[in-house]
Amino acid sequence: MSSTKRTSPVSESETHFTTAQHPDYPGKGTVEDPFIVDWLENDPEDPRQWTKYRRWLLTLQLSFSTWNLSFASSSYSGGLGFMTSQLHTTRTLADLGISLYVLGFGVGLVINKAYHIDRIVFMCSYTTYLFFHLGGALATNIQTIVVCRLLGGIAGSAPLSNAGAQVTDMWHPRERAMAVTFYSLGTFLGPISGPIIGGFVSQSTGNGWRIVFWIMFGLSALVAITSFFFLAETYPPVLLRRRAWNLQKTSGGRLYYVSIHDRLKQTSLRDLLMSNLKRPFVFLFTEPIVTLIALYISVAYATLYAQFVAFPIVFEQHRRFSPGDTGLAFLGIALGQWIALATTPLQNSLYRKAMEKGGGTAVPEARLYVAVVGGIALPLSMFWFAWTSAPAIPAIVPILSGIPFGLGTILIMTTFVAFLMDAYPLYCASALAANVLVRSVFAAAFPLFSPAMFQGLGDAWGSSVFAFVSLVCVPIPILFMKYGRWLRSKSYYALQTPAHPSPPPSPTIHSQERNRNREWAEK
Repeated sequence: MSSTKRTSPVSESETHFTTAQHPDYPGKGTVEDPFIVDWLENDPEDPRQWTKYRRWLLTLQLSFSTWNLSFASSSYSGGLGFMTSQLHTTRTLADLGISLYVLGFGVGLVINKAYHIDRIVFMCSYTTYLFFHLGGALATNIQTIVVCRLLGGIAGSAPLSNAGAQVTDMWHPRERAMAVTFYSLGTFLGPISGPIIGGFVSQSTGNGWRIVFWIMFGLSALVAITSFFFLAETYPPVLLRRRAWNLQKTSGGRLYYVSIHDRLKQTSLRDLLMSNLKRPFVFLFTEPIVTLIALYISVAYATLYAQFVAFPIVFEQHRRFSPGDTGLAFLGIALGQWIALATTPLQNSLYRKAMEKGGGTAVPEARLYVAVVGGIALPLSMFWFAWTSAPAIPAIVPILSGIPFGLGTILIMTTFVAFLMDAYPLYCASALAANVLVRSVFAAAFPLFSPAMFQGLGDAWGSSVFAFVSLVCVPIPILFMKYGRWLRSKSYYALQTPAHPSPPPSPTIHSQERNRNREWAEK
């Protein structure tokens, strides 16, 4: 098969194929024994064989769409004081706009998992999402704003449901670390940039908080436009199914083709939808790996959202910062996140060494070395912030505590997401969906009880509660590094790796991908 790039599932060179000309497609082309369509060697339509430019373009597009969703979750917080005053409402009710928006991610995820999110579904949902920002910009009461925030979170959840899986589809494990880091950075950098922009814009004019909604609308429109041009299907079962259908159509119906993923999985549409809908919950309650990782990432993610309540209390109320200056206090966290990004070459180096040791392959647990560092940095940063938050201590001291906080959250997020991608290669969308569901619930809850907790316990002990919770999670990556292979061996869905792998003689990427597809199909 030529490695010349093709621009459609069936190139002109394939239109004259006969049974004898399909040595790479096993089968006879009959109803009883159809050709089994799988990726060919150096197949240009395999997302992992796309050019690096195309893969990075789509990865950055996915990161941008995820960043935009996260930005909208937190930029709202910058104008809460002005919004509360103008709409004659309470701060507690206004805070619901943060919690319900993030909760909408979880609700939308449950809806989205019932079916595969293709380009059309994504465009329709995201277009709907951007118009809910208009509801916030034009609202005359807090009830309208809160409802629009909830519905906006539901409609905009498509990138969170599918983007991580698309990264997995495009990048081979040995080159995935940088892509996962950029994708995850969008998830955490968005909430940090939101209060900075939202704070300064809100205080710039009397209706500044409404301008923040218009900014959300403009950014969402930009995501929708760029997605129209750059978003592409990456899911191998869908792409191979399309190829099989086009090959059969090209043959005039004389030859029969079936995707390797469909060969052993003849299920009805209803059963397929129910399976997709249930699997994240099945993973959450039956896969200890998924459960513990979901809880750990949720603690880190929700603690970040709790800071949207803690920072205004510590800096705005007690130190008399302006909303814009309070937003600048998040720069410490942003700096820590960029430092985490700079560690990506180190992560790649550790993973390559694990591949060399494993004879060309590495176990998923090889992703977790730097997660141990992130796990230590997170509680350290929260204790630092807690006991330096008093007004008598210079403001720069608690602001600098954000550096290990940003470092820890990103290292935890990126390494565990990469670990899930490796441990559940076919079902990573479901594993990541379970993670998004739990973290959305946590992130919605933490900002609601945080004000009362800070009022009752004080700034120091209130922040210490989050520090103690993250401290409990520190052993999780260490336990996975020691017992992860054993846990995966007990799972029906996880990748199985032998205790002492012996590498096959000079395996090619193609042969590895073919084996991967066959293993998935048999599941």
